[in-house]
Amino acid sequence: MQIILRLFFLPGLALFLTACAGTQTVTGKISDYSTVRISGSVNRDFERSLDYLAEAEYESAIALLQSVVAREQRLPAPYINLGIAYYRVGNEKDAEDAFLRALALDEKHPVATNELAALYRRQGRFVDARHIYVHALAENPEYLPLIKNLGILCDLYLQDLQCALAQFQQYVQLEPQDRDVSIWLADLKRRAGK
Repeated sequence: MQIILRLFFLPGLALFLTACAGTQTVTGKISDYSTVRISGSVNRDFERSLDYLAEAEYESAIALLQSVVAREQRLPAPYINLGIAYYRVGNEKDAEDAFLRALALDEKHPVATNELAALYRRQGRFVDARHIYVHALAENPEYLPLIKNLGILCDLYLQDLQCALAQFQQYVQLEPQDRDVSIWLADLKRRAGK
């Protein structure tokens, strides 16, 4: 059975099994996850894990996702979702490990980089978080969660108003309907005297 792209939104989180386009590379890494053939049971379990995540049944999601990654280790999305579930139950170490496993499969994966950087920000590892956001944005310059979260990091945690202004201005250009960020941008301009 071939996996298809599935987007599932949990308050502010995009969870998906496949993400990029391309083919298997010389190094053996897969760059087009839509061509990966996986068993129907893995797909069903992954789909059920999404339901558990949506229902905030994180322990059930963890158990099922651990089973998924034991059977299928070529795709980053189960690791990302596992990291999110671990974080939700307060297990930051395993969350970080899961995000790093996803990035080992796809070092440019925007969701994995965003989740890892957000975890580092919550841990007070601001320099690490900023480094990840900046490098991830170089690869995914229009991925809105990266832009927004770098802006939040720069504003609230680093007090770098110029960085925050640049991020929120770019964000509002790409997503003008987001009233919250528009308000944040107006406040930043006022504080920066612009």
